[in-house]
Amino acid sequence: MSESKSEKVVYDRKPCIMTLAPGNYAWCACGRSKKQPMCDGSHAGTEFTPHRFTVETETKMALCNCKHTHNPPRCDGTHSSLPPSEE
Repeated sequence: MSESKSEKVVYDRKPCIMTLAPGNYAWCACGRSKKQPMCDGSHAGTEFTPHRFTVETETKMALCNCKHTHNPPRCDGTHSSLPPSEE
């Protein structure tokens, strides 16, 4: 299956649960990053941009890996309603 530059890539169908230190982050919104769930610039040439967010105090978060959340960068369970992959 070929990937269109205007389509999100489902990196994984479960969230990435991690503890984030205080600081600024850029969550990958396109699914192409090799540093999931964070952005590495792989969105270049697509219509996507990373979702930037700030963590004020150390926080455990479930970050979306399917890239279809309605509450970026947090997982909202959307992955459970995605159609089966065509791999």
